[in-house]
Amino acid sequence: MNRSPIRAGIIGGVRIPFCRNNTAYAEVGNFGMAVKTLGALVEKFGLHGLELGEVAYGSVIKHASDWNIAREATLSSGLAPTTPGLTTARACGTSLDNAILVAQKIASGQIEAGIAGGADTTSDVPIVYSRALQQRLLAVNRAKTPADKAKAALKGFSFGDLKPSFPGVAEPRTGKSMGDHCELMAREWNIGREEQDRLTLASHQKLAAAYERGFFKDLVVPFRGVERDNILRPDTSLEKLAALKPAFDRTSGHGTLTAGNSTALSDGSAAVLIASDEWAAARGLAVQAYLTHAQVAAVDFVRGEGLLMAPTVAVPRMLAAAGLGLQDFDFYEIHEAFAAQVLCTLRAWESPEYCRNRLGLERPLGTIDPAKLNVNGSSLAAGHPFAATGARIVATLAKLLEQKGRGRGLISICTAGGMGVTAILERP
Repeated sequence: MNRSPIRAGIIGGVRIPFCRNNTAYAEVGNFGMAVKTLGALVEKFGLHGLELGEVAYGSVIKHASDWNIAREATLSSGLAPTTPGLTTARACGTSLDNAILVAQKIASGQIEAGIAGGADTTSDVPIVYSRALQQRLLAVNRAKTPADKAKAALKGFSFGDLKPSFPGVAEPRTGKSMGDHCELMAREWNIGREEQDRLTLASHQKLAAAYERGFFKDLVVPFRGVERDNILRPDTSLEKLAALKPAFDRTSGHGTLTAGNSTALSDGSAAVLIASDEWAAARGLAVQAYLTHAQVAAVDFVRGEGLLMAPTVAVPRMLAAAGLGLQDFDFYEIHEAFAAQVLCTLRAWESPEYCRNRLGLERPLGTIDPAKLNVNGSSLAAGHPFAATGARIVATLAKLLEQKGRGRGLISICTAGGMGVTAILERP
């Protein structure tokens, strides 16, 4: 007898407020943020002492000591210590990927329930020795006598060896930052400064309105004296945004990306609980929505494709597998890495040439209703702790679908390295 696939249901999620780097969480680090978030999720759904099938948690910017952060945070979360943990990273798509991973394990019958999430800091960054100094210290360690150790320490010594190494902010294969790449995309797709600023303003206004009506009351847990994302600027305006100088292309006179219409460097953590219907029902928990389809794609940005355009490829493949059109959704959650990235994505899906020549489609995917896009704001207003953004979006969208009563939502996240992670949530 063939068994039907098991549905993977989003039970709900939590996150701590996202904060601008070097503010509230400057001394906390990924582990502290992950423990707080997992502990809040355990408290919210009464998971104390329960053994789950998996906790998939990731970080992008992390110290070497964080190599096993998923398992270590799980051991401090209140879950049974027999719950396994998996540490992952796919840049900005990390925690959406983790949700997909947990959902697939549930669908295959491998596990009944799991947690997906991520934590990221740009405050507590790893600063390491230069490779030359690393090799010198290793040579000192290998030496047997004090004289040999002194000789190894001083041989060929240069003060340049003492220069520390910081996490890279540029794509290794191009030397350009994500913002530099997005400037090129904005130029290619004729995305102007004003439309970027308008999308940014809308993100702040929608996030502020969602807080005011209490949407995030059970999703965002206070931490370190912060109750709301401290990047949110309810009082911003087009005039204030227009006054900002270009942040990446500062010399050509044509730069359009600013500190306002680009995501701020952020610290934060988010997590979601995913389970089968049977597991949830046995514990009196309701399913908000089901993760039904997913797709990952990559683009050849080294040879000229837009670094952040991979979701334009992943989404039509996912739609084809699901038998859906781009307009068959009640909500669209498109991660706002940059306002220009969102606008380039939408313009590409409207382009007959792009859809035919790059995506192999007979007709363009078409437009989406702007009223359905990021209805509670997104990364431009909330912030973007890289590995936490996917779980933030999944939790937000699942609650939106629960409130609506039925419907379908599309998630699209671009990542460093020219990749895109996408998914569909549905509530029958």
